[in-house]
Amino acid sequence: MPWTQEQVIAAAPDAASVTAGRKLASPGPWSGTGANDALLWGSCQGSGKKPYQVSIDLTGPAFRCSCPSRKFPCKHAIALLLLWSAGAIGDGEVSEFASSWADERATRAQKPTRAATPVDPEAQAARRAERVATMDAGAAEFTRWLSDLVRAGVADALRRPQAWWETAASRLVDAQLPGLAERVRDTGADVVVGLDAADLLERIGVWWMLVRAWDRRADLTTAESADLHAALGWPTPTAEVRAGVVESRVWTVVGAHRDEKGRLAQQRTWLRDDDGRYRMLLETAGPGQSLGVPQLAGARLRADLAVYPGAEPCRGLFVGDPEPVGSGVSLGPGTTLDAALADAAAALAATPWRDRHPVTLADVRFGDGHVVDPRGSSLALVDDTPSTMLAAVSGGRADLAFGEIDGGRLRVLTIDVDGRVVPL
Repeated sequence: MPWTQEQVIAAAPDAASVTAGRKLASPGPWSGTGANDALLWGSCQGSGKKPYQVSIDLTGPAFRCSCPSRKFPCKHAIALLLLWSAGAIGDGEVSEFASSWADERATRAQKPTRAATPVDPEAQAARRAERVATMDAGAAEFTRWLSDLVRAGVADALRRPQAWWETAASRLVDAQLPGLAERVRDTGADVVVGLDAADLLERIGVWWMLVRAWDRRADLTTAESADLHAALGWPTPTAEVRAGVVESRVWTVVGAHRDEKGRLAQQRTWLRDDDGRYRMLLETAGPGQSLGVPQLAGARLRADLAVYPGAEPCRGLFVGDPEPVGSGVSLGPGTTLDAALADAAAALAATPWRDRHPVTLADVRFGDGHVVDPRGSSLALVDDTPSTMLAAVSGGRADLAFGEIDGGRLRVLTIDVDGRVVPL
């Protein structure tokens, strides 16, 4: 079944790629197009003599184009998807270039992984001790910096230039506390554009809890310690995660969001199982790197998911490639705003530095920058909500709405209107 235009747009890396793709989404420059259950392919005539060859694995999704673009999907792939969405591409015999690419992907997926190099326990312990000592010193220095900031007053901090915040963030990076550094760096950028005193004070409180929790890490449970490490920027090795708890079940992709703020870009993809448990796939990209293509909202995937240690809702990663099993008829059961806020409050109490909480709301209305449930409870939407698009696709209401509660507001990521799942 072809993707909807909303699904195509959700897969695009940015708005400029969508605009460029729309310009090419006409039959004129295309030849040799076709599609089957797994692949979509076609050749697009550009300015050169040789057409660009576009191949799309619809089950991944994954994209390949012979053009020099470093974006995935590129404008040619977006154009081909838009043509397919509009019903302009029929079935056909798979082109040689698309078939070869699909075979290469299948071969790579079956290739056995190389055995890991044995770990030297003594060397590992020495590296860990060295990092802990560096982090201890950095946390102590940051504690003094916070004390000085509060002593001078929040109003003084709001007048500080971005370079002042950058200096503090750089010191935290040197102290191997990159997660805390990103929080400080993002705050400096927000101060420049008009962060208010209440928001700054709340962030300072979170930073203080992080460094105090680090000082008392010996008293934390395993889950609390894992959440603290993640917040400070000490990642759990992927091999360790894969060797831990693995959940095998069918998942529904309920939404995805990209943040491109500061030096790091981040992509969050939320999954939900049939019992209502959420898991988050997290991908980050630094300068010069690109994020992968998110799974499509509404897709159903059979997959083994390795779960990171920590409090619910946990982060996870796929063990092997997920197997598509069709599209979900729904995002799952929804709840009321009061129940959602109670769940978010409980999660925040367990992990005070948690930034976001997933929620699926039932039978909601949108208007005046708020979401309203059948009981009349309302919650403000985040400032960057695509209000025009939300109004156009929802008509002011939705049977279900999935999103993230972030800073006391809702970021709507996906809505279900009359059985149609639409990503925002």
